[in-house]
Amino acid sequence: MLIQAVSLAVLAALSPTAVLVSAAFLSLTNPHRAVLSYLAGAIVMTAIFAAVLFVALRAGHLQVPKRHEPRYGLRLGLGLLMLVACAILRRRGPRQPDPAKRDKGLIHRLLRRPGVATAFIIGLLVYSPSLTFIAAVQVVATANASVPGSVLAIVLVIVITVMFVWLPFVLYLLAPERTALLLRRSDRWLRSHGYLLAVAGLGIGGTLLVVNGLLGLTGVLT
Repeated sequence: MLIQAVSLAVLAALSPTAVLVSAAFLSLTNPHRAVLSYLAGAIVMTAIFAAVLFVALRAGHLQVPKRHEPRYGLRLGLGLLMLVACAILRRRGPRQPDPAKRDKGLIHRLLRRPGVATAFIIGLLVYSPSLTFIAAVQVVATANASVPGSVLAIVLVIVITVMFVWLPFVLYLLAPERTALLLRRSDRWLRSHGYLLAVAGLGIGGTLLVVNGLLGLTGVLT
């Protein structure tokens, strides 16, 4: 359970937008309060959604062994949904940048007024639940594990999901100049490869869930 949940959380963490926003905040003269507020918004959004989803799935008793088929049916359905989203994204292809609209998005507009409140709102927006994050939480919630163990697993999923907020900040505290250079290089790479990361994340996550769901429904997994 934990390995699969962590794997999906890593895929959920691969958000080009999250890294680009971190780079923008760390380029400020005094970025500490802005980054911590950004991190707070990210944690609040992911924690609230994870708690709601966890309680909802546990209320359906999908973690109970006798609910074997519904549990793996849910994973199969979610995996197929992710693969469909991957196929649609792949078919549509990467969006060509429009210089006229490049800085007109909501997050870009908010970044023009960097502050504690604005950074918190950006954290909420950037970390609105993705399919891979939902998949990671449901793996934990539907596993036959104790509540304390499941809560610790959910906390680990959240920490991994938001790691491209706290990890760049920690690196910045240790080596500001090197981190700034790394983020600038990452910014250029992510702008050109963000589409591929999104497609790969949905494809890999969907495949993991489909395989797990099929193995569970056919009785290979118990």
